[in-house]
Amino acid sequence: MRKQLVALAVLSGLTLLAACTDPYSPGQRALGGAAIGAGTGAVIGGIAGGGQGAGLGALIGGAVGAAGGAATTPQRPRPYYQ
Repeated sequence: MRKQLVALAVLSGLTLLAACTDPYSPGQRALGGAAIGAGTGAVIGGIAGGGQGAGLGALIGGAVGAAGGAATTPQRPRPYYQ
């Protein structure tokens, strides 16, 4: 029960902090992409290759996710004046 409460508290905190990002910052996009890529890579690597596969998948997924996140950063929109 205690582990579930701790997990819920951590997820709640992360959800609240997710709103404090700048979608036009390449650094923040790279970190977000790395986190998503590492998590996805670890899951796929763990399923495909066991323990060592999870580590390798996380490493590769994190690198690809960071590169993808930085490369897909949108340009800041111009202000519109009437």
